[in-house]
Amino acid sequence: MFSTVRERVGEVLLPGDEFSFEAEEKISLTAPVKSEKVVCGPGLRRCGDRLVVFKSGVLRHKEPNVFWIDSQQRRYVPAKGESIIGIVIAKSGDVFKVDFGGSEQASLSYLAFEGATKRNRPNVQVGDLVFAQFLIANKDMEPELVCIDSSGRANGMGVFGAGGLLFRVSLGLVRRLLAPHSDIRSDLEQLFPCELVVGMNGRIWVKSATVQQTLIIANLLQSAETMTAQQRQQLFRKVQQGAF
Repeated sequence: MFSTVRERVGEVLLPGDEFSFEAEEKISLTAPVKSEKVVCGPGLRRCGDRLVVFKSGVLRHKEPNVFWIDSQQRRYVPAKGESIIGIVIAKSGDVFKVDFGGSEQASLSYLAFEGATKRNRPNVQVGDLVFAQFLIANKDMEPELVCIDSSGRANGMGVFGAGGLLFRVSLGLVRRLLAPHSDIRSDLEQLFPCELVVGMNGRIWVKSATVQQTLIIANLLQSAETMTAQQRQQLFRKVQQGAF
């Protein structure tokens, strides 16, 4: 049913492009009717029998019928359940205000940490980095973060960032790094052992054995954003051979 959309997968689309599914619908008198439902990801919107593009980028597809636009945008829009890297910028009573790079600040309760109680409060200071996920992300409400999962465990979330480097990249590069079989991440692991924290809001924190290695990794990640796979592998190979 969605053959016209699948044919455009991998192509660059612009805002205003649209697809119509009405002409593809055929009624069979013998075969049972199978209802297909398209799942629209970032950059796409379903309007009746039309699929409208409202963000420029490359059309991507995931089975069975999930489509989205892979763009290089830097502005982050919060979504429930996504993990981000935030900066604590203020304390307001029992709530911390966190900057995550969006249009407004998010709130983080001191009880939203593993093992936190009224007597056992977490040691969070202004300027600390937190790895958290959105509990509430609604355009009509203030975003709310938590540093625990559904079972009350930290599961890698909380305050972190001592001695590392924080920098920004595009959201497209973040999705490539978080992919199950990321080529960039596998190439990076062959260079230097390092700690890497990736937030869906376009922030990356990295820490290696030395400051020089940390800076090299940060520069490589920012450069890989505009390189092809072959160019990236050549650059990583030069770094591994000590050319830089």
